[in-house]
Amino acid sequence: MRIDAVLIEALGGSLPARINLAIGNDDRSVGAGVSGELVRRMGSDRLADGSLQVQLTGSAGQSLGAFLIEGVTLDVIGDANDYVGKGLSGGRIIVRPPDGVQRDAASNIIVGNTCLYGATSGEAFFAGQAGERFAVRNSGATAVVEAIGDHGCEYMTGGTIVVLGKVGRNFAAGMSGGVAMVHDPDGGLADTCNRSSVTLGPIEDAEMLRHLVESHAALTGSVRAAAMLDDWATVVGEFVLVMPTEYRAALDRAVVREPELAA
Repeated sequence: MRIDAVLIEALGGSLPARINLAIGNDDRSVGAGVSGELVRRMGSDRLADGSLQVQLTGSAGQSLGAFLIEGVTLDVIGDANDYVGKGLSGGRIIVRPPDGVQRDAASNIIVGNTCLYGATSGEAFFAGQAGERFAVRNSGATAVVEAIGDHGCEYMTGGTIVVLGKVGRNFAAGMSGGVAMVHDPDGGLADTCNRSSVTLGPIEDAEMLRHLVESHAALTGSVRAAAMLDDWATVVGEFVLVMPTEYRAALDRAVVREPELAA
């Protein structure tokens, strides 16, 4: 029986529910089916956070967590293929290595290419490196990842991306909304970022950044995140804010208009 069929069958019981299953790379689009069934049953009602928590052990196939809705968490101990979180719609996706793994997470791929493509909301925490075109056309999801390949945040229109390590070439190409915060202690981001539509500057919301790094450490057991938190006073100054130029201008115009509207 396919994983989503198992999950749908389990919905005959009451929520909240926690389910543990094995997953293989022939298990594709896990989470999409159960999300659709929940929406069909509940209509416009929203699920509370943590209503359905699914722990999966193994190597997930393509499109893990596609269109995953709010209230559903997929927690993968292992790794995942391309298109993780495609169209993510409020759910939470965690992908982390098994306990005891000693390799450097930022140097090892844990999720494939084009993750969070077209995501609209929700959260993702990846304790390792993602492939190319991470968060392409993301319009509202929040994610923490330890490194990414080429073309990250391409055509992104919203959301928040935190990268705890290196990014590949052509980062932020065509990015028109949202923000990215990249750990860049050696200044290499200036060479790998496509700055035709974005500016690089200091972090403006250090509290939010710390909260996301803390969440990443707690949910994934990330050694890198934990080390950063231990030396936060130094590390926070090594992050760079990547913000679209026009998005910045729109925010500035909104700040100017707010007093006018209040008057």
